[in-house]
Amino acid sequence: MSFPIFLVDAFACKQFEGNPAAVCLLTNEVLSDAQMLKIAVEMNQSETAFVSPINPSDTFQTGEHFNLRWFTPTNEVNLCGHATMATSAIIFEKRDNINEQLTFHTKSGELMISKVGDEYVMDFPLNHTAPQVSRLENCKTFDSFTRLMYKLSIGKIEPQDVQYAAIPHRDVVIRLPDSTSRDVLEGLKPDTTAMMKAFPDGHIKGVIVTLRGCPENGGKDECGEMFDFMSRYFAPWNGIPEDPVTGSAHTVLGSYWSGQLNKTELYARQCSARGGNVRLSVKKTRVNLAGKAAIVVEGNITLTS
Repeated sequence: MSFPIFLVDAFACKQFEGNPAAVCLLTNEVLSDAQMLKIAVEMNQSETAFVSPINPSDTFQTGEHFNLRWFTPTNEVNLCGHATMATSAIIFEKRDNINEQLTFHTKSGELMISKVGDEYVMDFPLNHTAPQVSRLENCKTFDSFTRLMYKLSIGKIEPQDVQYAAIPHRDVVIRLPDSTSRDVLEGLKPDTTAMMKAFPDGHIKGVIVTLRGCPENGGKDECGEMFDFMSRYFAPWNGIPEDPVTGSAHTVLGSYWSGQLNKTELYARQCSARGGNVRLSVKKTRVNLAGKAAIVVEGNITLTS
């Protein structure tokens, strides 16, 4: 059994930036969950995408509807933005798909992706946050929970806000005070091992640390355009100590910051070592995430057993 496999940097203007994802194109191949997980472990990326046409008579050039699943090196996830963008880049660029829009059928419902110029625009569900972190099971009080979580994540900084997003990944959202500099955000060194030990029961699967952009804290891009917000994302429970650029996290951040700033058009930076910029357009129940992608590796993988 042999099929094409690619490595793509998503949310990247050029190679070796943004967030890398592996993409496997499947047609007649049928892989078990165990096989997909083994491939994801072998690729050793935050996510490996497995995509196939829904209609057996379709090809990657002519098809419009595809099945899509994502695996980390440890488990399957319900939503992954950057691997969806990477998959779209391969179908449009390497298979010359003839359609204006692709629809991916996933565990998070239908996801629509279009190519607009040199950018990929993803239409995703908008996922909301709530302040009721104390309602999580096995957390005795709101205070004890939040203090432990942000101690492990942001050290001695007192957060301005703490929220929880049950969908898509059970994320805690920690907002740093507006007076915090971008350098401080980029310099955080969370104890991801301690995070996993402190919350092993699955109620927490990710931590988003976010900061409002402003002229005083260095929150602008290379051309001088101001970021509305910046963030970092940590998901050691999914085998990802830090994710470089996270589309799914921006479905949460888009909801939060749109409400905080009373804006629907947002510009964001994920401040990992690789980093990446994301443009967001927030609607009532959906959010559009736009960015570029760069293809790095292409080849074939052959399974011998």
